[in-house]
Amino acid sequence: MNINRELYLNRIISFMWDGQVKVITGIRRCGKSYLLNTIFRTYLLNQGIKEDHILNFELDLARDIKFRNPLALAERVREEAEGKSDQYYLFVDEIQMSDEISNPYNPEGKKITFYDALNDLKSLRNLDIYVAGSNSKMLSTDILTEFRGRSDEIRVHPLSFSEYYETVGGDKQEAFDDYAFYGGMPLILSRPNETEKIRYLKSLFSEVYLKDIVERKKVKREDVLSAIVDLLCSSVGSLTNPTNVANTINSKQKLSGKDLVSNNTIKTYIDYLIDAYLFEECRRYDVKGKEYFTYPNKYYCEDLGLRNARIGFRQQEMTHIMENIIYNDLRIRGCEVDIGIVYSNEKNKSGNNIQVAREIDFIANHGGKKTYIQSAFSLATDEKARTENRPLSLTGDFFPKIIVRHDMRKRWYDDNGILNIGVLDFLLDPAIV
Repeated sequence: MNINRELYLNRIISFMWDGQVKVITGIRRCGKSYLLNTIFRTYLLNQGIKEDHILNFELDLARDIKFRNPLALAERVREEAEGKSDQYYLFVDEIQMSDEISNPYNPEGKKITFYDALNDLKSLRNLDIYVAGSNSKMLSTDILTEFRGRSDEIRVHPLSFSEYYETVGGDKQEAFDDYAFYGGMPLILSRPNETEKIRYLKSLFSEVYLKDIVERKKVKREDVLSAIVDLLCSSVGSLTNPTNVANTINSKQKLSGKDLVSNNTIKTYIDYLIDAYLFEECRRYDVKGKEYFTYPNKYYCEDLGLRNARIGFRQQEMTHIMENIIYNDLRIRGCEVDIGIVYSNEKNKSGNNIQVAREIDFIANHGGKKTYIQSAFSLATDEKARTENRPLSLTGDFFPKIIVRHDMRKRWYDDNGILNIGVLDFLLDPAIV
C-alpha cells in the first residue's frame, strides 16, 4: 500500500545540499525507512538522479553487514564519490546497527563510531548525507548532540488523520472512529482484520519498544517501567508528576523498604519513554507571567492505537482521546505546544477575592504565530460553553482562539471572535494553524 507522506518529503527537500547531516528520527515502525528508501529515493530518480549515484546502505541486512564497521563504510563511500564532479546521495538506514571499533592506530584509545565516519564524509562537497534509525541505540538526543550545529532533524510521526484519511478514503466519521481506536502506525493499514491489528499493536509495546529501552538503558526495574507506561496511557491529558506516579505504583504494588520506588527513578524512566518517542511531555505556561511551571505536566501518547492496545482498549473516553489526537496533530504540523494557564479574579465562599487558575488546553506556537486552542467533545449547554470560552477571554491579547469540537460540522465565529470548528474539519485543514 502506497502512503503519500508529502509533508515529510517536502521537509527533506528543503534541507537538500545544505552541508548538514540529515537525521530522520521517530518512534520505531512509524515509516522512517519507507520515507527515505522509497519516497525520497523515488523523488530523486524522478529528478533525473542516476540510480548508482544513490549510495544506499541498510545495516540490518546481511548484504551490508560489513558496513557496520564505520571505517569500511567511509572507505566504500569515498571509493564511489571522492574526486567526482557528479553529486552523490548517501542513505544509511538502521544506523543503530553500526559497531564501535578499536582505532587501528591507537587500540587503547577512544573507540571509532559512525559519528567519526559521518564527520569524515561531510568533507566531501559532492555528497549529501541522510541517516535514519530506530531508537534502540540512536535517539535524536544522541546524534543531534554529537552533530550539534551540523545536522538537521526530520522528525517523523505516525500517520496524522489527514494522511490516514487520504489513504483509506470513505466516510470521514467512520475513518476518524477507526483512527481514534487503532491509531496511525502505517502497518495497521495492511493488517487484514481487527484481531491482527490488535495483535500487532500489542506486540510493538512488548516485543519492540520496552525491550529496546531495557537493553539500551540497562533498566533494572522492568516492572516499574511497565507500570509507568500503564499509568501514562491511562491518564493521557491529565496533570501528573513523578511524585504522584511513584505514590501510585508503591501503593498499588504494596512496595515498602528497599523495594520502594523513588521519585528520581520515576523521572528517569519517564525520560527514557520520552527519548524513545513513546510519549511527549506538555508543560504548563503562565500566559501573562511568561514563565513555565515545574510540575505538574501532561503526557500525551505518540500514537493512540498503541495507547489503546496497552490498556486493553478500555477507557475509551473520547474527551481525552480527542485531546491527544489534536496535540499530536499540532506537533506533526511543526508547532511547539504548551498548556496555557490564566487567572481570573473570583470570590470564594467567604466573599473574599481570590485568583483562580484556568486552563487553556493548548498554546500552539508555529514560527511567529501563536494560537490558543480548546478541545471540547461537546458544548451541549450554555454553562459548558462558558466554561470553555472563559480561559480564552482572560489571555489579554488578540492571538487567534479556537475551540475544536466533536459535536458540530460547520465552522463559525462567536461574538468574541473565537472560531468554533469541528474536529474533522480542523484535522483536515492544514491552514488552520
